[in-house]
Amino acid sequence: MKLSYFPGCTLKNHAKNFEDSAICALDKLGVEVQELHRWNCCGTVFSLATDDLIHHVAPIRNLIRVKEQDSDRVMTLCAMCYNTLKRANERMKNDPESLERINDFMYREDVDYEGDVSVFHLLEFLKDEVTFENLADKVVKPIKNFKISSYYGCLLVRPREIGFDDEENPIILDNLMQALGADPVDFPYKTECCAAYQTVDKPEIVADRTYQILTSAQEQGAEVVVVSCPLCAFNLDTRQKETVQKYPEFKNIPILYFTQILAIALGCPEESLRLDLHYIDPKPILKEKKLI
Repeated sequence: MKLSYFPGCTLKNHAKNFEDSAICALDKLGVEVQELHRWNCCGTVFSLATDDLIHHVAPIRNLIRVKEQDSDRVMTLCAMCYNTLKRANERMKNDPESLERINDFMYREDVDYEGDVSVFHLLEFLKDEVTFENLADKVVKPIKNFKISSYYGCLLVRPREIGFDDEENPIILDNLMQALGADPVDFPYKTECCAAYQTVDKPEIVADRTYQILTSAQEQGAEVVVVSCPLCAFNLDTRQKETVQKYPEFKNIPILYFTQILAIALGCPEESLRLDLHYIDPKPILKEKKLI
């Protein structure tokens, strides 16, 4: 099977641990990933202003690239890219006037977009096409005796018409962890915003959120927290430095991408995990669990 794939910017630099582990895991599942040619930044966030059509050029241009690859669907890994691409796409599908105008903004050599590309997240693919039941049968290194909390953040499940799970109590990541052999640990802050772009000029706000989110997970027994968004990963991992400065009683906890746990379970080599890119080193807990 071949899947058209939109990587987004961060997965090519600071989140190579996300991309490399995902591609290795998909290869183990017999899936060939075909990265889009000439992709560009998705725009990062979906513009809510109805008269701000120009900010939808970036995501729709990527969907034109999907059509240029003779495909009618595209997979994303990053929660932010998924949210931006899918919401822009839904607007084009439901608003013919916006679709006509957006095509006028494109390069002359671009074909017109017709709203006929499907945007989906890797988690949807694993759940609906691979299925967690079949995935469990492909596990070669079960994630045993490992308590893992799944942090969803904002953009996988909100707004309701875009998200692919319940916006208040999502379970898709937990079900994935369970299929891999882990012990999923629910916690009340799993959809709380990580403070997102406040990290740029107000890291103290992020430190507060990081403390609340990760302390909540640890109170429920979590040994690691898994994420699906590079910005969430940065805020919950790297900002633990500021968190422990503000809250001396705070205990550090490793943050992993869900694809890294998936890659381990499917037998990917350690180098595909890129554990060197983490602020809180996950190697000690992974070695303790005999996973690396």
